[in-house]
Amino acid sequence: MVRRFSKYNAFMKILLVGEYSRLHNSLKEGLTALGHEVTIIGSSDFFKNYPVDIKLNRKYNSGLAKKWKVLLFKLFKINLTSENLKKQFFSHADKLKGYDVVQLINVSPLGVTPKIEKEVVSFLAKNNKKLFLLSCGADYISVKYAFDQKFRYSILSALFLGKVSKEEFAPILKYLRPKFKSLHDFVFKHIEGVIASDMDYHIPMKGHPLYLGLIPNPINLEKLPYLPVPIEDKIIIFHGINRANYYKKGSDYFEEALSLLQKKYADKIEIITVENVPYSEYIELYNKAHIVLDQVLGLDQGYNALEAMAKGKVVFTCAEKEFVEYYNLEKPVAINALPDAQAIYKDLENLVLNPLKIAEISKNAREFIEKEHHHIQVAEKYIEKYTL
Repeated sequence: MVRRFSKYNAFMKILLVGEYSRLHNSLKEGLTALGHEVTIIGSSDFFKNYPVDIKLNRKYNSGLAKKWKVLLFKLFKINLTSENLKKQFFSHADKLKGYDVVQLINVSPLGVTPKIEKEVVSFLAKNNKKLFLLSCGADYISVKYAFDQKFRYSILSALFLGKVSKEEFAPILKYLRPKFKSLHDFVFKHIEGVIASDMDYHIPMKGHPLYLGLIPNPINLEKLPYLPVPIEDKIIIFHGINRANYYKKGSDYFEEALSLLQKKYADKIEIITVENVPYSEYIELYNKAHIVLDQVLGLDQGYNALEAMAKGKVVFTCAEKEFVEYYNLEKPVAINALPDAQAIYKDLENLVLNPLKIAEISKNAREFIEKEHHHIQVAEKYIEKYTL
């Protein structure tokens, strides 16, 4: 591999902690291309199974082992999964020291109890030079902003609309609980700064004294060749569902819109729907699609949308005016999916009836990713923040 160097070319040893969207993998590839040594430790985010260098296996989550874990927690408040992950993490202690930079994917990077996360963060802060935090998923600041309904709509909209209970949204709302607020405060006492990955996290962080700014998600274009699909017969629409995030992502709006479209244009479209598949399988499944339905309830694209855009898919995702204005866009690079099934249906219908628009947006999407999300250029921006 040819290594590229920028003005920030002093060699750095970097540890990336946690992975749940391939962000850290693409960042590692960019940093490595710049000549830095990078290690990822994490548990690969459940079924998605993202690659990591030091793998922590999440146990006691199915079958009899899960029942035993639940019983033990009820009786003694001991979380077997968290305790086991802690044991695995500290078994690698010697490999987790002496880094110039440690970056946490989240205030809870290992997905364990707040008490154990504090032990992990304390160890990393004590044994390495600098600690940084990403705001690229649910955390106290972004969830509090959404819970206070400061966004027009957000990942919590389904809760406010009564589509789900607080119990069903516990994985998000937990960040507002006292123990996780305490974890948030603890992490913020140990870090040099926070970097946001997109507008949904940038806006809540604005004005915070530790906020270092927005750096777009890194996308490795070498691994994602531009694959425009000629329209020879039917227009193929792909909808990937993560059942646990069904309402959080607004998948219900997509399914209702697809039902309307299927009734009227069955002879013109083919719909592919998949659920809870590993990352490597997911990206292969949508290769033959022209249109990808990603998510609704946000301002800016998440990682899956960006990768699909890199391949030249027309992605229905979050592309609100804040995003358009921030990047000063004059041409559409994606379809802004509103929380309105009828509106999504109309946008889909417009593409079905005007297939030349698919080719146009496909080209725009790839150009946008090349300009704003190239993994090596993004990695240079990270190094700049690390060396402030």
